[in-house]
Amino acid sequence: MTVQITRGAFARSRTRVVEWPSVVLCATIHGGFAALTYWHAHLPMPVVALAGALLLAWHSSMQHEFIHGHPTPWRKLNRSLALVPLCLWLPFESYRRSHLVHHCDEALTDPFDDPESYYWAGADWARLGVLGRTVVRVHTTLAGRLILGPAWNIGRYLLGEARAMRAGDRKRQRIWAWHMLGVAAVLAWIVGVCHMSLLFYLLGMVYPGTSILLLRSFAEHRARDGMFERTAIVENSRFFGLLFLFNNLHAAHHERPLIPWYELPGWYKANRARLLQANGGLVYDGYGEVARRFLFVPHDVSLHPFAAEGARPSITAN
Repeated sequence: MTVQITRGAFARSRTRVVEWPSVVLCATIHGGFAALTYWHAHLPMPVVALAGALLLAWHSSMQHEFIHGHPTPWRKLNRSLALVPLCLWLPFESYRRSHLVHHCDEALTDPFDDPESYYWAGADWARLGVLGRTVVRVHTTLAGRLILGPAWNIGRYLLGEARAMRAGDRKRQRIWAWHMLGVAAVLAWIVGVCHMSLLFYLLGMVYPGTSILLLRSFAEHRARDGMFERTAIVENSRFFGLLFLFNNLHAAHHERPLIPWYELPGWYKANRARLLQANGGLVYDGYGEVARRFLFVPHDVSLHPFAAEGARPSITAN
């Protein structure tokens, strides 16, 4: 199966007005990050680490929002507003391309066609070996995802990108060339201007910030026959709802990715009964329920139950 996201499909997702709440959000996140890092020496380190991790997670939620054509009618401006790589390791353009492929709902959770799937195909699962399969099983619990997940996900992603670039993938090479300019600018600010320890920034802010994002994505999808039954909803989560820009209402987001974050709760409330009927009642009462059920218990099996064997097909996003 070949999944293709065209420019036309992306254009249809663009807003026709300037969404000022999102513009204010963008200014708040970048301004908060600049203030926190500039005056970090005057604050307790745990406060800086916690606030920094939350800001980086919020920034990544904003990047996700802007991938879907928000907050202005101008695509290039939207990309420029989300382009600064505060987390350092993930190029925005790479995230944009893979996430648009993820929104082909017919392929959700398929390890061949969904780039955000945590499931494994049979041949890849066999090649992992005993140690690799053990790590993956631990990774299917919430505790494992939060503690080991950032290292596992970042490491696998960077290794895959390096292999593709060594193989001559010029598109990735261009993406990373531009990305490294952004990384250099962020590091110049963090280390050169703010005199913050790079090790502290990586371990105290980037790593836990990534862990927070993995909390959001942990129970978002599961492998099921029905397409709509593959996407979950996490309700009653005011703090994390705002931090994730209400992407916790994930079934609603997948059905209406064009709705801006601040309108999504109202739309979800009006359509809740229908969404729960469609997804088979896959709803959690806050992230507390997710933790109670899956902190040390696997969320699902690691081996995808429906993925066909064979070579990975072509996935493109133009």
